[in-house]
Amino acid sequence: MAWQSVWITGGSSGIGRELAVRLARRGVRVAISARSQADLAALAASAPGITAYPLDVTDRQAVLATAAQIAVAQGAIDLAVLSAGIFRPMGARRFSAETADQVMAINYGGICNALEALIAPMAERGSGHIALLSSVAGYAGLPKLAPYSASKSAINTLAESLNPELADMGITLSLVTPGYIETPLTDGNPMPMPFLIPLDKAVDRLEAGLAARHFEIAFPWQIRLLLKAYRRAPYPLFFWIARNFLTPPPARRGDPQRLDNEI
Repeated sequence: MAWQSVWITGGSSGIGRELAVRLARRGVRVAISARSQADLAALAASAPGITAYPLDVTDRQAVLATAAQIAVAQGAIDLAVLSAGIFRPMGARRFSAETADQVMAINYGGICNALEALIAPMAERGSGHIALLSSVAGYAGLPKLAPYSASKSAINTLAESLNPELADMGITLSLVTPGYIETPLTDGNPMPMPFLIPLDKAVDRLEAGLAARHFEIAFPWQIRLLLKAYRRAPYPLFFWIARNFLTPPPARRGDPQRLDNEI
């Protein structure tokens, strides 16, 4: 493997968990971080080679300390996959600044905290690979997903801004923009989810992109192309598409599957 020491945030479920298990089976030393100590402990116990580091990524000092601890325990971090995040559907009628702040603090702020911990040591040795988990929702503002889309858009812009400088330092930066994947994060999502793909196929494509050291790792290709085209539409067309195709229909009375309190 190209990596000997890997750190994955958001490693207790979804893409992070599946990637951690795969890498550990191939002999890579994997550190996983998440807020759920019980989930981390269970994963570490089930897969030799994985070590749990419980962490709230919004705690800057804790992130710095954890990164340093991992480097001492398993060697310099070759690859960091920053996948910690939350998904909170929310529309204008029930807009909450508290929810918006929480989404931004975890999805975007957590990545910034980890970058501060990672860039300096990687730059000093002139090598390293950092992957930021964003989403195709960051390509354009999607209805009923305002805080989530905003947080992912911020990650995309952050990656574009940092990439030239990091490349000069010998650091590879990857921006991972998956579409809809069958994970706990999307369970119960009331939004349309075209081209939904299984978790194992998503991680296949993630691994391939990381191994090739691509900057943009986007999958599936269909949703990527559609949303990039949508982003380039003139605003009258952009908002017409949003209203007629991307906004979920009103809930039917008594429908228990719709998260009306969320959107």
